[in-house]
Amino acid sequence: MISATHLHAMLIHFPIALLVVGFLSELIAIFLKKDFFKNVAFYLLLLGSLGAIAAYVTGSYAGEGIEEGPLKIPMELHEQAALITIWLSIITALYNVLINFFKVQNVMAKWAGILLYTLLVVAVARTGYLGGQLVFSHGAGVELALPDFNK
Repeated sequence: MISATHLHAMLIHFPIALLVVGFLSELIAIFLKKDFFKNVAFYLLLLGSLGAIAAYVTGSYAGEGIEEGPLKIPMELHEQAALITIWLSIITALYNVLINFFKVQNVMAKWAGILLYTLLVVAVARTGYLGGQLVFSHGAGVELALPDFNK
């Protein structure tokens, strides 16, 4: 049976990859001045933001019941980082949608979007690091039961 912990572990890697590759595409678009890379960055941002929301929801369910004990502080840190990441992804995605919809050509507006994307990728990296610490340093979500080989 798939639990919230398993679902969170399966989903979380997609928004990380989508947002980081989208950001790299944004940087390539700056240097090569190609619309293709700018469009890729935009759509990966949208998909990555939706994936981040799904990962946040599943992570909330996966973390239920860990309000006390040795995992309390690491879990709270990861949850706070995830919340910052969610808000930054929503703000960055909405900002880019508005920039594209109104076809804004202002250089400062474009650099503001790149700054938001940069902050988002830093937030994703921090959240992922703290999530990795939960699993690999604290054993959160790890089942310690050995399989029954007699079946």
